[in-house]
Amino acid sequence: MPNPLCHFELMTDDAARCKAFYGAVFDWKFDDAAMPGYTIVHTGQDPGGGLFARPKDAPHACMNVYFTVSDIDKTLAKAAKLGGKVLVPNTPIPSVGHFAMFADPEGIVIGIMRPGA
Repeated sequence: MPNPLCHFELMTDDAARCKAFYGAVFDWKFDDAAMPGYTIVHTGQDPGGGLFARPKDAPHACMNVYFTVSDIDKTLAKAAKLGGKVLVPNTPIPSVGHFAMFADPEGIVIGIMRPGA
């Protein structure tokens, strides 16, 4: 199974500024009502994304990317065996699917998703 980019997230310190910037640069549209505390980003085609406030324990604002996988647990195990570090375990997203995050041996953070309930 290919593992295409399926979602991105902007973790920001200033959501209004972030929306104004990306809305002007890329003409993206934003939906603040779909999920409390999370803004859906409509790019005009897939993949779409999300925008949310940076948690206090996160070191800085950033962009997260997510790739589709068929088995989150197997992918996390493979990443760990190859020198990666699991950061977020297999976590359900109601009505969306599951996600997890790991850092590669260089420290680059990668997200993975399995769509579906």
